[in-house]
Amino acid sequence: MITVYGMPSCPDCAAVEEQISGREDFRMVDIGAHVVHLKAFLHLRDTCPEFDEARRMGYAGIPCFVLEDGSVTLDPKDVGLE
Repeated sequence: MITVYGMPSCPDCAAVEEQISGREDFRMVDIGAHVVHLKAFLHLRDTCPEFDEARRMGYAGIPCFVLEDGSVTLDPKDVGLE
């Protein structure tokens, strides 16, 4: 299962959520719904080099995709989405 970290108020996240709706191979985690989700995302953002460019550019880094093997990507195309 691919975990997607995002927020409904983010247009890119909303587009991803629409694409994965009803799919059992994806799980959407709203980082604004509970501090536990936000902490998990911030840990990724603070420790994964995949976020280096997002941090440099001042972006939040969402949507973020965590694959089953633990690898992280910010590119929806890497997980078969648009």
